[in-house]
Order: sequence, then C-alpha cells, then structure tokens
Amino acid sequence: MHDASIFDPRDRQKTASAAAHTFQEAPSPTLDALDVRGKREFDKLKKRLRRQTGNAIIDYGMIHEGDRVMVCLSGGKDSYTMLSILRSLQRNAPIDFSLVAVNLDQKQPGFPEHVLPEYLASIGVEYRILERDTYSVVKEKTPEGRTTCALCSRLRRGSLYGFAEEIGATKVALGHHREDILETLFLNLFFAGSLKAMPPKLLADDGKNILIRPLAYCREADIAEYARLMEFPIIPCNLCGSQPNLQRQVVKEMLADWEGKHPGRLESMFKAVTNVAPSQLADRELFDFAGLEEKQARVLASRIDLLNES
Repeated sequence: MHDASIFDPRDRQKTASAAAHTFQEAPSPTLDALDVRGKREFDKLKKRLRRQTGNAIIDYGMIHEGDRVMVCLSGGKDSYTMLSILRSLQRNAPIDFSLVAVNLDQKQPGFPEHVLPEYLASIGVEYRILERDTYSVVKEKTPEGRTTCALCSRLRRGSLYGFAEEIGATKVALGHHREDILETLFLNLFFAGSLKAMPPKLLADDGKNILIRPLAYCREADIAEYARLMEFPIIPCNLCGSQPNLQRQVVKEMLADWEGKHPGRLESMFKAVTNVAPSQLADRELFDFAGLEEKQARVLASRIDLLNES
C-alpha cells in the first residue's frame, strides 16, 4: 500500500490507496433495472469474460505470486473492463497479487481530468494519475494530414514504462482484446510486410517491463456490452478517434464484414495466431530451410540403421 501523501511536484503525480483485496463496483442503474432474464444474461456475460481472462492468464503465465500489476486505464471500455475483471478474479485467485490503476493524462484540450479519479476513488482501488503533456508534442511533430497514432503511442508507452519502474510494478497490463490482435496482424500484413500481431505476453524492448494482455481471448462485442451494462464513465479519445481514413478503422470494418458474412471466421483466425507452423512459412531466421538436406540425410540414415538391425 502506498502512502496517500506521496506527491512528486516535478511530475504532478496524484495518488490514492486502498486495501489490497477490497472489492466493490460503482452502482449501475442499468444493471439494477434488468429483469430476471437480463440479470441472468449479464451473469453469463461476466462469467464468460472471467473465464476467458483467467484462461489467458494461465495459458501465458501472465501473473505470478507477489506481482504488482499496473493496469493501464485510458478511460475507454476495454481498460475499464480489464480492471473490473482483474479485480473480480483477484478475490478468488490462488495467488496473492496487487493491482494499481494508472492513467496517463496527456493534456488533451477538454479532457475531463476529474472523471477517472472520482470513479477509481468510488470503487476503492489504488490508483495514480500521471500527467505528461504528450499532446502538444504529438501536434507539433506530426505533419498536417498525417495520423498521430504512431508517435502518440510511442510517447505513451515511454511514459508508462518508466512510471511502472517508479511504482515497483512487475507487470504492465494493457486492455487489447481479440479483435485488436487480429487488426494488428492484418495491418502488419497489408502495410508493413510482416507477419506479426500483439502477443498476449511480451518483454518490452527496454528489457525491463513485461507487458500482459489479459483480454486477449475476449470478444470486443462482449466487452462493449459489459461496459454498457456497468455504465463505466467512458472518456472518448479525441486525438486519434477523430482522424479520417485510419488504416486500423478500415481493417476493423473489413473484419466485421467478414464475421457478419461468415460467423466464426474471427475465432478461426485467432486460433491460427496461436497455432503457427514455421516450416510452412518462409522466414529463414525462424526455420532452417538451408539445413533440410542435412536433416533428410539423418532421417534416411536412421532408417537404414533400423533395417540393418532387423
């Protein structure tokens, strides 16, 4: 637990603390108004998100005993859901770990900076607000007509990774879901000439931070419905969301169209991401194509030896 009086005037970091396993949710009039069937459907939805998140954590060894997980909270539906589900899992987890919610206030004009602190205080979760004016840097450095996402993302990552070290976080949790992973796969395929997506668990380039994506198995539609019913105070991103002709948005619409015409296609594609056959691709660093003759010779020699023994 961190002392609530800690305050670094150089960074203008705001902090709040809460007991490790205190769990409460903000009241939701939408949930309260549901009939019996609606409540049953909500319970099924939450259990599905809990199961998928728990499975991802287990499959990729995301969280271990004693971990301090920094939950990156943007104010969007995905990160709110991630925090809610992780707190729910924390209550029954066989290991002890702590969560700290962290929001990076990028100083966008009109950003409602009171929303997240009020919400996080209301549910009793430890949190920090990190203030960095990356907005001005992005607007200054990005040429007119170009998208701001790449630079904004790089600056955001740098700020959050450094802050994770400062607060002693052992893991950095990001709210990317199944569709985010698939969209990134196709963006790299179409525009970067590489076959890569977002891994559920990753050692950052700095070698210091381990990133985890607990919602990797979760459908965006489920997350959106959960966020709607929970009435999370969503804060839209006016920096990137308002940009026209975003490549990611085009890919998102393409995937949604595929899923609409062929239900289950996204599930099949995501399974492919987890079931890679390096010998069936063409990456010479990933698979030793040059050594196939030597492997063939070994296999043939072993067969001859077996025949001679018989």
